[in-house]
Amino acid sequence: MAKRFPTNPRHPERICWGCDLYCPAKALACGNGADRTMHPVELFGEDWDSFEGHLEKPVDTGHAAKPS
Repeated sequence: MAKRFPTNPRHPERICWGCDLYCPAKALACGNGADRTMHPVELFGEDWDSFEGHLEKPVDTGHAAKPS
């Protein structure tokens, strides 16, 4: 069973979020690479989990382009 993914951790910069091990940033054990994987809150802000609702919807005006 996978661990529950925290939506807004206190100090996301201290942990690698690349897999279910959640290794400390200074001691990567999974071989994920040289750098840690950032938490989405670090990349997109505190409302990252509701990001989809903020996407702009395409507007269809119903007008076709006029040939020149």
